[in-house]
Amino acid sequence: MDILTTERLQLRPFTWTDLDDLASILADAEVMRFSLMQPKTREETRSALESILAAYDQNGFGLYAVVYPADRTLIGYCGFVLREVDGNREIELGCGLRPTYWGRGLGTEALKACRDYGFGKLGFQRLISIVDPRNIASIRVAEKAGMKLERTSAFQGSPLDIYGMTRG
Repeated sequence: MDILTTERLQLRPFTWTDLDDLASILADAEVMRFSLMQPKTREETRSALESILAAYDQNGFGLYAVVYPADRTLIGYCGFVLREVDGNREIELGCGLRPTYWGRGLGTEALKACRDYGFGKLGFQRLISIVDPRNIASIRVAEKAGMKLERTSAFQGSPLDIYGMTRG
């Protein structure tokens, strides 16, 4: 996987050395509040990281570590996950950042970089974002990235909004 660089961020593949930083992000109840997952223990994060690394080999894409170069901090994750939604295989574009980095436009910046890479280099024809309808900030990020609300779906037992866009 390539390293993506934006005006303020670096998005790079995860490595095992990211385990502790990723564990602190995925254990944060505020980060996970509207996620499809509950806060994770370190062991659960180890398993999640194993899956992230395996996806690189199996799919040629996955989640990126989002690094804030100004202070060299791993601040979150952003990228692609294969999902089964309403009987269809979809590529979800998602993002999660540490709360101290919220409200700066960094999620939008990371999502747009991944979107452009997905449609350009990876040749994706369609991307979706699965968003809890109560998560106004994530709705705004998806919309700023060019996604439109397509429908509400029951996903893992909860009603969630599906935002989508096609290459074009």
